[in-house]
Order: sequence, then C-alpha cells, then structure tokens
Amino acid sequence: MTHPEAAERFTADVDRTTWHDQSLWFIRQKRDRMTYQLPEWEQLRELASQIKEHALSRLDAYLEEFERNAQANGVQVHWAADAQEHNEIVLRIIRQHQAQRIVKSKSMLTEECHLNPFLEQHGIEVVDTDLGERIIQFTNEPPSHIVMPAIHLKKEDVGRIFHEHLGTPEGESDPQRLTETARQHLREKFVAADVAISGVNFAIAETGGFVVCTNEGNADLGVTLAPVHIACMGIEKIIPKLEHLGVFTRLLARSATGQLSTTYTSHFHKARPGQELHIVLVDNGRTTQLGRPDFRNSLKCIRCGACMNTCPVYRRSGGHSYDFTVPGPIGAILSPNIDLKKHSSLPFASTLCGSCSDVCPVKIDIHVQLYKWRQLIGQANAMPAGKRLGMKGLAAVLARPKVYARLGRVARKMLAMTPYALSHNGKLNPWAIARELPEPPKESFRDWYAKTQM
Repeated sequence: MTHPEAAERFTADVDRTTWHDQSLWFIRQKRDRMTYQLPEWEQLRELASQIKEHALSRLDAYLEEFERNAQANGVQVHWAADAQEHNEIVLRIIRQHQAQRIVKSKSMLTEECHLNPFLEQHGIEVVDTDLGERIIQFTNEPPSHIVMPAIHLKKEDVGRIFHEHLGTPEGESDPQRLTETARQHLREKFVAADVAISGVNFAIAETGGFVVCTNEGNADLGVTLAPVHIACMGIEKIIPKLEHLGVFTRLLARSATGQLSTTYTSHFHKARPGQELHIVLVDNGRTTQLGRPDFRNSLKCIRCGACMNTCPVYRRSGGHSYDFTVPGPIGAILSPNIDLKKHSSLPFASTLCGSCSDVCPVKIDIHVQLYKWRQLIGQANAMPAGKRLGMKGLAAVLARPKVYARLGRVARKMLAMTPYALSHNGKLNPWAIARELPEPPKESFRDWYAKTQM
C-alpha cells in the first residue's frame, strides 16, 4: 500500500486525525520553549553536526577503536552485515544460555530487523517493556513514532486493550490506574527474564562504553536483573570521545519531548559480576547510505523524532502510513535506500516546507534530501504511472509561460462559475475535505505585475 492509500485510511477518522495533529504539535511547542531557554542552542546544533560529520568520515576507524576498548572491558562484540545476521546472532546467544524469556527495552534497530517475530518463530517469548511498545505489542502493530510508539492511540483505546489482555475493568481509561496495571504486569516479566535486550543511543569509541536513554527506567531494570545483556546498535551511533556526549544529551530530550533531559541516561562499560554483556554492531544498509554523497548526512540522525512532530504531512497522515520502521521525514530519506521501488511514494509525502530541517538537532538537510530522492525516483521510473504522466504534463506546462498564463485564466474563470456545492464537494475536490477553497482572484500576479510595471 502506498503512502497516499494508507494515509487515506488514517484520515477517514477526522476526529482522530485532528487529535493526532494537535498532540504532536503540542510536543513541538514544548520543544520550542526548551530551545528558547538556551542562548547557545544553534551553536550546540552546529557542534553536534560537525562531530557527527567527523565520526562518519572515519567511521571504520572509530568502530574498530570502540571494539578494542569494549573487548578490553570484557564485552563480547559481534558484527552483523544485515538484519538476518543480527537476528541469528541474538538467537545464538539466547540458545547458548538455554533462555526462553526475554525482556526488551525500546530499540528501533530491533524493530528494523523484525527481531520479535524472528525469535517468536523459534519459540522464544519476547516482552517489550517500554509502555508504549508493550501496548502496541498487544495489538500486533509496529510503532507509529520512534519516541512515542503508541501516539496514535487514545487512553480509551489503551483501556480496551488492557481489558482484553490484562483484565482491567471494562471501560477503565484512567491513565494512572492503567499505568499501575502495566507496572505490575511488567515487574513479573523483569524478575523472570533470562536475557535482556536493549538499544543504544550513543556509543563512545574512546571508552568502549555506550549510553541508553529512557524515561521509564525499564532498560535499567531489565539489564540489571537479567544474567545476560544484549545491546543492539546501528553502526552510525558511534561518537569519538566521552566529552562529546554532553552535546548530544542536551539536544536529544529537548528535541524529542521538550524535556531538559531524559529521566534515565544510563552508561554501560562492562558487565556486572556474574553477568555477560554482548554488543551487536549492525550495518543493514548504512554503509550504502554512507556511500551516497547526497544522503550520507541522514546517518547523523539521533532518533529524536522532532522532524515528525513538526511535519504537517506526518501529523495528519499517521506513522503507519509510511510502512517503514522509521516514519516521517527522516524515514522517507532512509527507506528508499533500503528498497527504492517499495518506498518510492514516501519522498513525495512532504510539502518541502523545510520545517523538518529547521528543528533537526544535528542539522540534517532533510527537505533537500527528500527533493533529491524525488529526482532519483523519477529517473528510475519508480513512481506510479499516473504520477509520472502528471509530472510530465505539469513540466510541459510550466516550461511554457504563455501556456501557463492562458490555463491560469481559464482556471480562474471556471472556478468563479462553479457552484459552491460542487467546488466544495469532497468527492469531486479532495482539497476541500479539510480546508476552505479560496475565492479565485480576478487577475493573476503575472497580470498585475505586467500592468504596474508599464
């Protein structure tokens, strides 16, 4: 299903679409208030961008340095070329310990690799311990947002899900009582877990350590109690030195949720006594993106979700309409790198307004990269036939100023003559479904300019 088709299903529920839009814009406003409090905000963004640029330029060297230092700390380091190899490495570690019960904190990489269904196919129970992730795990859905995976659901939806799966009273929708139910349910899973899996927010080459940021403390609880900790990490998460970390932690929470910092910023360097610590370093298309000069900057992403919170298309169409692990503007850049044909509609799911680039804490030129993907998709004839023909026709008109001017005059006259009931009929004119059609001007800017300049 293409993005327009999936978005049409989401927007059919007008109330939910409006609520989703307003909820994400509320987070965007919190982000703005936090950034205004830091006079050095733009300097932090520039510094973070430069650090990432440097790290990507010497990615191989820093990954090898990280491996050496992690191994010196007693950590077992594994390398995975793709999702399949990542999943097989995790399965092998689990089987070495004859483990059956796995707790997992939020990790977009494991979502990208589809780790949960892979392990479940081999008879291993996986419990997502992030509250939002656990909710959507019950409904067998993917995350719709990389920071707030269940943002598309209302508290009444959560109450219904918990009633079905956790036995809460029917109709219960009080957030505090629902959260307490989830807490008690997950504590049992933490205590019984044989293996804990976590993601990685930042890895430091200089120390061989890594950092996991959460607001619920679920990652800490899982890896503290379980005898085996497996950390799954995309290779782009590396930064050179420990002194660089503070730049990113100041940017991350402010950009993601409008907080001063995440509630838990946990550092891991070695396993506790009696525990094993494994790190799986995953490529899965990242080196391909690194080799694309126009798109390598997308690997700077720190997964804050700020571009999603501000994007007018994402806010109105929902994360599931992107059919990719990372939705929104940044996902629309990453996805064609994985499968150009399958995700060819995503770079067009943008107004190119540039708001995503404006809020990106590491200054990724997101809207520019979306435009460049559109060119490549067009050159590869990977867009739908209707869009391809429409773009060719539009290009022919825009290349001929006189034809464009004549068609504009015809359109203004036709719109002026069209009855209101027809011009604002959603079936005949989709533009009018969610917005008022403006009254056509009596003359174009071109005509006005020609008269005033004579």
